[in-house]
Amino acid sequence: MSNKQFPIRLGKVSFLIDKKSFYIISLLTFLAIVLMIVSLGIGQLFISPVDVIRAVIGQGTEMQNLVVNSFRMPRILLSMLAGAALAMSGAILQGLIRNPLASPDIIGITGGAALTTVIFLAIYTDRSNTLTMSIQWLPLASFIGAVVIGFLVYFLAWKNGRITPFRLVLIGVGVAAAADALTSLVMILGPIHSAAKATIWLTGSVNGTNWNEIATIAPWVFGITFILFIYARRLNMQELGEDLAKNAGQLVQRDRFMLLLLSTSLAGGAVAFAGGIGFVGLMAPHIARKIIGSAFGALIPVSALVGGMIVVLADILGRMLFMPLEVPVGVFTSLIGAPYFIYLLFKSHK
Repeated sequence: MSNKQFPIRLGKVSFLIDKKSFYIISLLTFLAIVLMIVSLGIGQLFISPVDVIRAVIGQGTEMQNLVVNSFRMPRILLSMLAGAALAMSGAILQGLIRNPLASPDIIGITGGAALTTVIFLAIYTDRSNTLTMSIQWLPLASFIGAVVIGFLVYFLAWKNGRITPFRLVLIGVGVAAAADALTSLVMILGPIHSAAKATIWLTGSVNGTNWNEIATIAPWVFGITFILFIYARRLNMQELGEDLAKNAGQLVQRDRFMLLLLSTSLAGGAVAFAGGIGFVGLMAPHIARKIIGSAFGALIPVSALVGGMIVVLADILGRMLFMPLEVPVGVFTSLIGAPYFIYLLFKSHK
């Protein structure tokens, strides 16, 4: 009975999940919903959890409905979606390269996405600080930067037929520094009205999120996640090593290309709307592995839930600690993530 498995269906795709994983994912989903309800009620106007639920279903007061559904709900949903996307991106990279230090921000993918997004904002933002190009093109701009940097780091790190962890980290840090320098250059040379907006955005902020942005990023994240579930079994094989994956009949290079494409797509979409939120892609997969293990069928949703909750919690801290001022969420994820990265670096050095 302890090994009982539950069938999960996503359209025409189905897979089995064991009883323990099912309960853990259910518990984390419940905790994520509770955290979102708490976050919806916190701010300069406090709203009790019961009133939050009433406002969500449209039965609160006019003020409660406005604050919850128009002001706070979009930013909290973006926090969950961006955190989930960055966490899944990090989980893919760590499994694909078999490197515990790999994450989209550490190896420069986030920096590449940030660079092309800032270029997009500089070109298509007018003097009234309004985008002259549809916001739906923003994920594409971030995606292009993420893909270019991701594959550049991957190929530069390849040596003697394999990728070594510290070579990958060193090259990734170097490429990320170059991307950050180019980003600063674009901000200096670009219009001053877009530079101020980009500075806050680069730190990682969900302030001012609207429903149009949610309508754009949600299909992007859910669509890529659906494809990722199809590749979960192949990602498990990739983590066993190239030789074993080939012996099992896997098309290693094709699968590696697709998985890297999925990782960069998730990171690019997250950066496009939430900015350069750091270290979530590093921390969340590690926490998820301690909770659920390394099988990617369960690790993917657990990483997504953990990553989403990290960003929501960072947003709560950013709104509450220095009220009425708001601190971008990226400040708190970096304050936690930087020491965590140093810890993992020393732990992995043998």
